[in-house]
Amino acid sequence: MDKSFKEQVKGLDTTSKAGQLARELNAERTRLKQELEEAQVQVEDLTPVTPEGTIDSYIKWLATILAVTGVFLQSADFMTAGKVAYAFSSMAWIYVGHCWNDKAIMIGSAITGTAVLMNLAELIQ
Repeated sequence: MDKSFKEQVKGLDTTSKAGQLARELNAERTRLKQELEEAQVQVEDLTPVTPEGTIDSYIKWLATILAVTGVFLQSADFMTAGKVAYAFSSMAWIYVGHCWNDKAIMIGSAITGTAVLMNLAELIQ
């Protein structure tokens, strides 16, 4: 009774060595398939999901450039031009948020855009 269970079962196994090898290869193939699926999920989690080549992706970059330009213009004491650029940027980001159904982008852009437009209205008066 000092034989392990595996050795006992091995003695009862009547399959050929080729059959045993096929079973082991199939188990290894299944394990590797599962590992590949897990790795694919990790890759999909890391890849960006923003669309490329669509109108909203171009507007996204335009909005980013306008926002950065607006901030730099305001820093250089060109307040009106900077605020106008930033206001257009906010409107563009609201559009992009709408296209992507992303409420966080829409709300954040609407709040900052409203603040800039209120300040711009004070400058114009």
